[in-house]
Amino acid sequence: MTGAQAVVAGLKAEGVELVFGYPGGAALNLYDALYDSGITHILARHEQGAAHAADGYARSTGKVGVCLATSGPGATNLVTGIATANMDSVPMVFITSQVGTSLIGKDSFQEADITGITTPITKHNFLVKRPQDLMKTVKEAFYIARTGRPGPVLIDIPKDITGMEGDFTYPESINLRGYHPLFEGDPSKIEELAAAIKKAKKPMVFVGGGLRIAGAWSEFASFIEKTGIPVVSSLMGLGCFPADHELYLGMLGMHGTYTANQSVTQCDLLIGIGVRFDDRVTGLVSKFAPEALIVHMDIDPAEINKNVRTDIKILGDLKWSLPLLSQMAEPGDIAAWQKQVLAWKQERPLRFEENGDVIKPQSVVKAISDITEGSAFLVTDVGQHQMWAAQYYNSKKPRRFITSGGLGTMGYGLPAAIGAQLGNPDETVWAIAGDGGIMMNIQEIATAVEHQLPIKVVVINNQGLGMVRQWQRIFYDQRYSCSRYGTETDLAKVAEAFGAKGIKVQEPGELIPALQEANNYCGPVFIDVLVCDQENVLPMVPAGAPIDQMIGG
Repeated sequence: MTGAQAVVAGLKAEGVELVFGYPGGAALNLYDALYDSGITHILARHEQGAAHAADGYARSTGKVGVCLATSGPGATNLVTGIATANMDSVPMVFITSQVGTSLIGKDSFQEADITGITTPITKHNFLVKRPQDLMKTVKEAFYIARTGRPGPVLIDIPKDITGMEGDFTYPESINLRGYHPLFEGDPSKIEELAAAIKKAKKPMVFVGGGLRIAGAWSEFASFIEKTGIPVVSSLMGLGCFPADHELYLGMLGMHGTYTANQSVTQCDLLIGIGVRFDDRVTGLVSKFAPEALIVHMDIDPAEINKNVRTDIKILGDLKWSLPLLSQMAEPGDIAAWQKQVLAWKQERPLRFEENGDVIKPQSVVKAISDITEGSAFLVTDVGQHQMWAAQYYNSKKPRRFITSGGLGTMGYGLPAAIGAQLGNPDETVWAIAGDGGIMMNIQEIATAVEHQLPIKVVVINNQGLGMVRQWQRIFYDQRYSCSRYGTETDLAKVAEAFGAKGIKVQEPGELIPALQEANNYCGPVFIDVLVCDQENVLPMVPAGAPIDQMIGG
């Protein structure tokens, strides 16, 4: 068995059935070993596309996403995808090929120090210099990627190591010195929280992507049903609690709902579950939940007190802590508080004004939400459309709202939708992108066409960089520097050139029939919707302001 065959055997031992990647000279031993291995390889059109596709596969399935690339530029083209996965805690294993061991450090052709480059953006990385370390390294990489707070792990393997022959045995167990994720924490802290819940008059729960990652949404639902505490969500937590539930108040933060932002500002107990209190959520930290006792439930101790002071910390897996909390917690006297937040929700809903002459971008998202009944996988790119999707797509199931939250990676949406569709072949996958983001990885339409994936790609086309223009409109005296494209691209025709079905929508009356046609189409379909280019994402909290000081809404 060669080193490359040992790596592939390790992948199979980890249950890997699908990998994404792009070959090159240094990776040829690995690709030769893949040839008749039984593992399906999806050939992306760019390494970044492969990384995002593996990411979308991982987020939508809960499995470890695997991505391969060659040395040098192949590896560096993964960097944005690795950073994206790292910020959003996505379990992934990246395998890069390296130049031969005798050539490392000599500025050899297609050499790059990818372990050095990715050290700040991976959970861990390895450079394998001995063939006998290959299988142990693969085992350790998967264990690190999927345990504790998940994240990307990179294995860099010189070409000569993959070509060496030897007797390889996949280890049954590993023991990593210094790496011991805490799955069960201190029960007394949960008792302390239960007492705080009983005492609180205005409690709130703030849920984030950690709940989705832990797969503890049913335990969470039981806790809310028992206590009646209202719920707000981060962008990454969307779908963990049904959007149509009476106690759900919407997304918190910069583009959150009036009700969510007011409720957190005025609450006396804030329970953060699987969140990291991102600056887009907190606004001015000193004014964030200023009167509240703040609780943080998370598996990662590094998150505690990182952005927001914490009064009660509960470390451990949410699958461990939430059932205990449900068992111990008793609802307090919060009827008046429930009445107040539900009144805000009734009086100040998200809203936009329809216009019969132009297509409003919010109406595009709302129509997709209605057609899918909030149950489809919705993958977004990054920009204004992403926030409108967060506001108006009523996601009702976990793992189905997929977006680049932490890094905010334009170009993420289309390839991530490909990964989500491959991981969920019997489900419906929609992708929403802007005309800016779609151009960054538009070549991946060819990947969708090659595999005849029935993805419905909707481009909310406002002829420029909408979120940049919004900030320039509000904060830069309408000085629109470099935020409008100088040429118009017929994106529907571009999609057709790749072999997808292309539809162009220019009039309001064309929108619903086009979306319904896409919903019923069996192959990849691409809808270019020309929308009003003056629309802002509202409400909006200016950067650095308290979250109850909102523009619009």
